[in-house]
Amino acid sequence: MELGIGMFGDLQINANGEIQPAQQRLQEIIEEIKLMDEVGLDFYGIGEHHRPDYAVSSPEIILAAAATVTKNIKLSSAVSVLSSSDPVKLYQNFATIDLISNGRAELMAGRGSFIESFPLFGYDLRDYDQLYEEKLDLLLKINASPKISWKGKFRPELNNQEILPRAVNDNLKIWVAVGGTPESVERAGRLGLPVMFAIIGGQPIQFKPLFDYYKKVYQAYGHDMNKFEVGVHMHSLFGEDSKEVADYYYPLYSAQMNRVGKSRGWPPYQRNQFDGGRSISGALIIGDVNESVEKILAMEETFGLTRFSAHMDVGGPSHAALMKSIELFGTKIAPKVREALKK
Repeated sequence: MELGIGMFGDLQINANGEIQPAQQRLQEIIEEIKLMDEVGLDFYGIGEHHRPDYAVSSPEIILAAAATVTKNIKLSSAVSVLSSSDPVKLYQNFATIDLISNGRAELMAGRGSFIESFPLFGYDLRDYDQLYEEKLDLLLKINASPKISWKGKFRPELNNQEILPRAVNDNLKIWVAVGGTPESVERAGRLGLPVMFAIIGGQPIQFKPLFDYYKKVYQAYGHDMNKFEVGVHMHSLFGEDSKEVADYYYPLYSAQMNRVGKSRGWPPYQRNQFDGGRSISGALIIGDVNESVEKILAMEETFGLTRFSAHMDVGGPSHAALMKSIELFGTKIAPKVREALKK
């Protein structure tokens, strides 16, 4: 099982509502990725957002910068909003990162949990499903062949056109991110694509039927089980002392849940939700080394994971807190998880 970190580039927001400058956060992110590589984590993913509380609108630029200061870590989006992107340019950008990084780039395609990119780039939300279907089809065709002819509804057709540059070994690793819809799971299984499930609330065990369904569909379409890959993305923060890290993180985490929830009609986030999420049956991995090891191993045992992604910057923890969390993940948590999985 690969162990790594996902981020959205959350900006820190103080009690007066003042937002951290994006320039500062972007420089911190590069320093954080460099540490991830140094402590031996397997991958890093960064999300795409077009909102004032996030620093990153172009994951590929962050990943290209990170490629020049790292040696081993895989570099991925988490996610690229495929529905409002041009698959041709998206492939070219990630193929370029792949060449710069000597084959370490991956692309994770998703619909996006926010909708700001649709009006920003001139797309109609009424076409939400059709956009994703069509653009995923084109992206996969580009990845499979350097020269293609293609016609769709939402972009000009391609007539025997060559898409360059090509990724290392002429193959870019493409994941898909899913929330909880059977339709998304079925599509990924049918296409034989690796899947990252976002489990960010409730009890993870509730997702077990979707994991089982994905595997069933994947096998039914005759895909090679030796290439089967499935991961989870879960809100996480690690510290030396469980109570300390929880008490530090709760105000930041709850503030972000309330910012997002305000536009979605969620009730105010409560401490008992947070503490319930931190329990062994909950979806938050926020605590000390031993608690985190136990919970990550429980996720692997429950779902048969090949990848675990700790989403570590929800609500904008300080750079110091993130660096400490990364250090603990790489030097203490990951070695214990890997050792346990050998048994």
